[in-house]
Amino acid sequence: MGWNKVVADFEIKKGKISKAKRVVIYGTEGIGKTTFASKFPDPVFIDTEGSTNSYDVKRMNKPTSWTMLMNEVKYIKEKKPCKTLVIDTADWAENLCIESVCAEKGITGIEDIGYGKGYTYVYEKFGKLLNELYDIAESGINVVVTAHACLRKVEQPDEMGSYDKWEIQCTKAVSKKIKEWADMLLFANYEIYVVDSNGKKKAQGGRRVMYTQHHPCWDAKNREGLPEKTDFSYDVIKNIIEGGTHEQAVTMQEANKEEDKADDIVVPQLDEMSIEMSPDDVQS
Repeated sequence: MGWNKVVADFEIKKGKISKAKRVVIYGTEGIGKTTFASKFPDPVFIDTEGSTNSYDVKRMNKPTSWTMLMNEVKYIKEKKPCKTLVIDTADWAENLCIESVCAEKGITGIEDIGYGKGYTYVYEKFGKLLNELYDIAESGINVVVTAHACLRKVEQPDEMGSYDKWEIQCTKAVSKKIKEWADMLLFANYEIYVVDSNGKKKAQGGRRVMYTQHHPCWDAKNREGLPEKTDFSYDVIKNIIEGGTHEQAVTMQEANKEEDKADDIVVPQLDEMSIEMSPDDVQS
């Protein structure tokens, strides 16, 4: 006796789907990550470190525990009181996560749990926060996560030597998870030039820029065709975030470059890969 197979009827669609964005912005201290995030549509901040005190923005109470942080995120998920949720910053949020794990396990430090298991518990708990943030973005609310940047030593097993790389200032596993979670990963830094002054090399410049594509010395990504390096300005991605296209964003960026030409000072540019760095390595 034969069986009649029932094949479900599925609809196939083509074209881009406009959705809320998951954006991670990391960079050096004081470069303007909070200001950048405040330009997103109708933002509400969950300020884990008190960095928004001087800003006229909407914010929830500073979370003093991991439970409080998660409850605030769930409130945003349920009530939808904004168009953008900003977690400022991921590394301070992770500190709350580590404190929570230590309290649950009855220990004073995360390394008191042997064989790296403590960091595994942190990774799993922080993943639950990212899951909640993912759901918020799926509901139509942009989610922006800021983070400080730090330098870590990268060893190349198949080559001689090592080099320094900018990373999100979280434990390595959590940093990797945050980067995977993001639709758009932006690295902000100061552009430095080197000039010859009386036979001595001196660093000048300090223009704030952001990188949108991967580089051996930092991680970045975008799916909108942004230039590899742009001004660190929300205007660069405004059309993308607020329903425009990447072509409009690139056009705006080119217009900004034309405006800046009159103020440009031509000086020799130091190759980014030749900048000598000597940071302390960061644990896990």
